[in-house]
Amino acid sequence: MANNSSIMYGEDLDQVPLLDNEEPLDFGEEDLPKGRLKHPVVTTFHLLFRTAALVVYEFCGIFSSSFIGPFIFIVVLLSLDFWTVKNITGRLMVGLRWWNYIDDEGQSHWVFEAKKGRVTKMEVRIFWVALVAFPVLWSIILLIAVVFSRFQWAIIVVIALTLTGSNLYGYVRCKLGKSDSISQSFKNMAAGLVQRQMVSNVTSMFTRAPPTATPSSTV
Repeated sequence: MANNSSIMYGEDLDQVPLLDNEEPLDFGEEDLPKGRLKHPVVTTFHLLFRTAALVVYEFCGIFSSSFIGPFIFIVVLLSLDFWTVKNITGRLMVGLRWWNYIDDEGQSHWVFEAKKGRVTKMEVRIFWVALVAFPVLWSIILLIAVVFSRFQWAIIVVIALTLTGSNLYGYVRCKLGKSDSISQSFKNMAAGLVQRQMVSNVTSMFTRAPPTATPSSTV
C-alpha cells in the first residue's frame, strides 16, 4: 500500500517536537542586531560544501580526464551540503527548518517550521544569497552543458539542481508559511498590479491633450 503524503506546519502539530512553539516569521520581521557573525563556523559550512562542489566541477578537467572520480567526489560534496543546510545552517542562521516524518499509520508528513529568535543581519543575507545563487549558477551551467553536448556532465548538474533546489523550496515554504498564505500573497500582488494599471490608464485619459485640428488646405 502506497503511503499517503501530507504537508503540515509547526503550528498544526501536537505530538511532533517543534523549534520553540513560536509563530512563523514573516519577511522583514527578523530580529537583526548589528555586529559580527553569531555562528561563524556554521556560516562557513553553509558555503563550504556547495562552493567546493562547484569549484571541483569547473576545474576537475585540469587534473583528471576521468569522469567517475570527479562524479563521485562532487556528489558526495553535494550530499554533505544538502544535509548540512537542511539540518543545521537553516535552523541556526535564520530559525527555519523543514523535514519529513512517518506517523504510526504509515502516512508521510512534510513539516515546515519557523521560529522567532535573535539572528544577525549578515547571517540572514549570507544564508539567502547562497541559497538562491547556487541553483541559479547550476542552471546556467546546465544550459552550457546542453548547448555544448556535454550530456555526461549534465547528469552532475541535474543532481546539483535537485539537491540545492530542494533546500531552496523547503526554506521558502518555511518562510512564507501555509500554502493558502502563499497563494493569497500572489493574488494580492496581482490585484495590486491590475489596480495600479487601471488607475494609470484612467489618469492618462484625463490628462491627455486633445488632438488639434489641422486646417484643410484649399486649392
